[in-house]
Amino acid sequence: MKKHFCLFLICMMTIQLQAQEKFSTIKSNDPHIHYMGRVIQTDNSAQLSWSATTASINFKGTGVKVKLKDERGDNYYNVVVDGKVISKLQPDSTVHTYTLVSGLKNGNHTLVLFKRTEWAMGKTWLYNFEVDGTLLQAPVAKKRKIEFYGNSITCGYAVEDSSGKDRGTGPYENAYISYASLTARHFNAEYHLVAKSGIGVLISWFPLIMPEMYDRTDATDAASKWDFSSYTPDLIVINLFQNDSWLVAKPEHEQFKAKFGDKAPDAKTIVAAYSNLVKKIRDKHPKAQIICALGNMDATRKGSPWPGYIKEAVLGLHDAKIHTCFFPYKDTPGHPNAKEQEAMANELIAYISKNIKW
Repeated sequence: MKKHFCLFLICMMTIQLQAQEKFSTIKSNDPHIHYMGRVIQTDNSAQLSWSATTASINFKGTGVKVKLKDERGDNYYNVVVDGKVISKLQPDSTVHTYTLVSGLKNGNHTLVLFKRTEWAMGKTWLYNFEVDGTLLQAPVAKKRKIEFYGNSITCGYAVEDSSGKDRGTGPYENAYISYASLTARHFNAEYHLVAKSGIGVLISWFPLIMPEMYDRTDATDAASKWDFSSYTPDLIVINLFQNDSWLVAKPEHEQFKAKFGDKAPDAKTIVAAYSNLVKKIRDKHPKAQIICALGNMDATRKGSPWPGYIKEAVLGLHDAKIHTCFFPYKDTPGHPNAKEQEAMANELIAYISKNIKW
């Protein structure tokens, strides 16, 4: 009896070891992983923070696991397998290994871990992938490249909140279906989202403004500077001024007092601030096409002066590769929902197809 029991234990241990051995571990700095977005890599982890940051692998096998740690447990990720979103993942604030997919048909597959939420939700550290099968060459970077600078609209804030409460917390934010991501996927382009809900050009709902954030790798660290030579976009889309349009009319707000004192900026100051931001971005990417966009919230309503400020700034730059594109005012409460984001994407896709040669 003891002999049979020992043989049973040995068999079980052998099966468990074989199951463990068939998973190949791929460290975060392995060149078989393709990252998209402003990612900070160290010897043992990759730090993901910006909206739409991704880690992608190609493999032949049936499943994938990932080892992660989130800063606060507030971030959400889409798990995308062979081009389809199959699940949503909320990593914990302790190190944990998650099964992303299992039971696939044994063959070639592509897996993308996509950050739905913005950097204000915190950072996530990726330590490794485990593949049930064989790792293949990393996904090839797409030929076309886009860079988006924006606010909550670009982040996909509250895009999945169907309650009408316009909640921008993690479960309801999804950059994957923002107009920016939809546009980039339409053109099969790599893209970076340099965006933060509430941010503006002259003023934000908090101290940080886009001219201070646009060149950071870690948005929370002013000393963390992005290497612009590491990613050269063919096209840049700037969709800002919505928050400015609200805050310049709120003299009681602490940021109004901090930025302007007791007097709102005049048109000349507003135009100059926008022009200076575009110049900074142009200096980093002298060959890129740039679209200065606005909308689809009330900054583009009938009679709004904000599209005019952008037009004036662009005209003053005397640059044939800088364009304007204004999304029609959606005229509904809150942030754009999924259909309204799709409408924005269609508008931008049509504009790019007609006006941008790339």
